[in-house]
Amino acid sequence: MKAELLKKEGTKVSLKITVENDKFEAAVTKAYNKNKGKFNIPGFRKGKAPRVVIESQYGKGVFYNDAIELLFPEVYPEAIKELDIDPIDRPDLDVEEISKDNGLVMVVTVEVKPEFELGAYKGIEIAKVDNNVTEAEVEVSLQEMQNKHARLVSAEDKALEKGFTAIIDFEGFVDGVAFEGGKGENYSLVIGSNTFIPGFEDQLVGKKAGEEVEVNVEFPAEYHAENLAGKPAVFKVKVNDVKVKELPELDDEFAKDSSEFDTLAELKSDLRAKLEENAKASAEAEMRNAIVEKVSANTEVEIPEAMIQHQIDNMLMELNMQLQYQGLNLQQLLQMTGRSIEELREERREDAARLVKSSLVLEAIAKAEAIEVSEEEMNEELEKMAKMYNMESDKIKASLRETDIEDIKGQIKIRKTIDLLVDNAVIA
Repeated sequence: MKAELLKKEGTKVSLKITVENDKFEAAVTKAYNKNKGKFNIPGFRKGKAPRVVIESQYGKGVFYNDAIELLFPEVYPEAIKELDIDPIDRPDLDVEEISKDNGLVMVVTVEVKPEFELGAYKGIEIAKVDNNVTEAEVEVSLQEMQNKHARLVSAEDKALEKGFTAIIDFEGFVDGVAFEGGKGENYSLVIGSNTFIPGFEDQLVGKKAGEEVEVNVEFPAEYHAENLAGKPAVFKVKVNDVKVKELPELDDEFAKDSSEFDTLAELKSDLRAKLEENAKASAEAEMRNAIVEKVSANTEVEIPEAMIQHQIDNMLMELNMQLQYQGLNLQQLLQMTGRSIEELREERREDAARLVKSSLVLEAIAKAEAIEVSEEEMNEELEKMAKMYNMESDKIKASLRETDIEDIKGQIKIRKTIDLLVDNAVIA
């Protein structure tokens, strides 16, 4: 295999990959053996026709595409490694020549990471962050625990208000016709949570258990379901139950029931210690983010669109995973908020571009400073992962693919790079 760089314009690179005829012929033979069973040739049992006979019937290049599909994943990584190219998107492939003399000649065009000059990244001035924990914050943390241990109890004599939970049956109609997905039974709805269409929950305020009400709303103009977008709807709602939170008393008994401590004073002391630990970590993270932003701002980079779109893909994937922990998914979020996937992607575009730029700058600094990851550092990271997932580190390591290991090394390298920036910063 021979690789040759043809041209580079901005972040677009064209390269020529030449595969020797013997190697290409071997791939064609593999393609023939893989696909010969698909051909019915008169005089031969299915799958038994010789390659030359199939080629005479369907053309000499009948197996070329399949052969190239077999070869490309092998020769392309070798070519980009040889030419020190760092692709960021799928390559476009054009077959230039197939001949006995020159073998397979392919021209590949692909978008790569941009080249740029690093700005100043040492001696950057950042403000020292001190996140002191107040008594009010301890009380808020204690109240959060109190709320987590609250019970929902029926309050049939009370009317719904914000913060109460309504247990409802509902069915929605547009132009007098029930629509798909507009019906539910014994649905638990927290008034004021803005879970439903704007205006829906407000019209339940003041209702009591057993009451029925017609709720009139209008779907947002940009609602994901085109048949409902911008249309007025009527929901027939029955309030089956009204529930309110019953909070436990904040005393020593609460401490015993909700924690490992015997007294409320001990519980509050532990909450303060944890808040102080979190505040310290938050302050460090804030300063690290600040220095990355300043260093990134010192460098001009033309960010390829493909990298921004890939970052948005990752952000939406993470969002979907977070939603799944809450029993939802991305499609349901769009439905509840009346937004389209295009709007959601555009909302995240600015953050995605900022993250991509920071990543590119940090990678460039790591390269300039020859920052590497030692085997010891890798093993320490695997030990942390093993502890997090309650597994043995050997089993964690065995489960990782090569790409996973490279990703972990990349994360460690970026972390070390930010450490270098902080160590060389002026913290005022």
